[in-house]
Amino acid sequence: MKRLLLVIAALLSLTVLMTACKKDGDTISTPAASESTAAQATPAPTELPPYEANVLTGEPKGADYPEGQRITAVMVNNIVAARPQRGLSKADILFEIKVEGGITRFMPVFTDYKTIGEVGPVRSGRDQFFRLILPWQALYVHEGQSVVMQQYAIDFDYGKLNNNDGANGYRDYGRVNWAGKSYNNGTLALEHTMYTNADNIANYISNQNVDMNRTYNSTFFNFVDYRLGTTRDLSNSIDSAYSDKYGPVVSDGQYVEIVHSQSYKTRFIYDEATNQYKMQQNYSDGQWRDTVDEAADNKVLTFPNVIVLYTDIHTYPGHEAKDLQYAEYAWGGIGYYCYGGKCEKIYWQKGTPLEALRLYYLNEDGTCSDTPLEINTGKSYVAVTDIDFAENFTHTTLDNVDLTTATTQTYEKSYVEDTAKAGETLGSSTDDLTAAATGSGEAETVTEAPAQEQAPAEEQAPAEEQAPAEEQAPAPEQAPAPEQAPAPEQAPDQQENTENAEGSQG
Repeated sequence: MKRLLLVIAALLSLTVLMTACKKDGDTISTPAASESTAAQATPAPTELPPYEANVLTGEPKGADYPEGQRITAVMVNNIVAARPQRGLSKADILFEIKVEGGITRFMPVFTDYKTIGEVGPVRSGRDQFFRLILPWQALYVHEGQSVVMQQYAIDFDYGKLNNNDGANGYRDYGRVNWAGKSYNNGTLALEHTMYTNADNIANYISNQNVDMNRTYNSTFFNFVDYRLGTTRDLSNSIDSAYSDKYGPVVSDGQYVEIVHSQSYKTRFIYDEATNQYKMQQNYSDGQWRDTVDEAADNKVLTFPNVIVLYTDIHTYPGHEAKDLQYAEYAWGGIGYYCYGGKCEKIYWQKGTPLEALRLYYLNEDGTCSDTPLEINTGKSYVAVTDIDFAENFTHTTLDNVDLTTATTQTYEKSYVEDTAKAGETLGSSTDDLTAAATGSGEAETVTEAPAQEQAPAEEQAPAEEQAPAEEQAPAPEQAPAPEQAPAPEQAPDQQENTENAEGSQG
């Protein structure tokens, strides 16, 4: 009964949220239309030159900016055995979202495919990522795709912009992962060896005559106007004087820790000297390690902007065996924007698949305002995260955290790989599937791995690509929990995952 009441209360609060964020008479168009999808940049005085910003970073376009060209997104494996990845440091926006088995996956988005270099390991497409770039009509590069993702590509007539073979990607059989394992020595699954690069993508575009022409009438976020030469100090934000029942809307954010599932975690450590957040992830031995780009001499990933968006994520009804995850974008929700060692509570909206993601300030009473949030220019990390784990979100000062202490062990559960065959359909539209999925998640209250769960075996490839099992990692010591930020308003939440031992997903 208590869980049911929580779900009902959450639905009521989300109804208020939708009313607050999306006003009567609002019309949202896609970047293809003459009207802007995302909120326009801050109006500038007429004496300033025309506003010509990079669509993904809000920075001024340089001489080599690919004017009139579509942006490009690539799906990259983030299961522990796949690390370290390549090409992530060149992403202008890096998305991280939960997929099957409680693991997360990356989608780096690039302004210009010609500058990508090498990127991977490339993995299969998922609709929770695709729906974020659909309004922007990006070239979407992946290897394999779920049947739901394939149905979205069919329903929205995505054609050759939906590339399903890693843009004719290639295998690096000799690559060695963080634990010293490789396919060549029989200890790493084949699925962690697929890569692509700028030349492969360019050849795919040329050989398939892919239309890469696209004029964007707005930027991905509502960036601070670069022409003003200023940055937005969150300490002096228009909502910095506000508080809600959980505390100040703007508070400390030198240390940011995001929990994606019962075991997958990402954290960011603010460096005042560079005004950047250094990215780290939890590993199967319980340790935090820097997230690095192997193709850039193990450069550590850093971002000035860290954005965390909470929503209901749960298994699609009828797809429990493969644990295909549904992310609820129609409701909107709460989130956080972290910049300059501070975190600001925000609201977000997206709506239909063809509507772009929009971020908003809070009102004084804690509701969603009419005012689009301003994001400082530069690269951004964006996590779309399960509301089940909102209470585990931490943002605090570095003084409150022991960065050397081990943390919860990362593990994955079993599930069946989902890779759609060419032409395979759901037998229904994605609208029907979404209608069935909306509100069907069960509230998840467990935040620790069940005692009976074991450390992961080596990620299993599909039957024909089986790799030997990985040694079981020892259980690490538990890290002291840093001071936690308040839990955001709850939404109806996911049912428990059926997770996999490092990897056999499409």
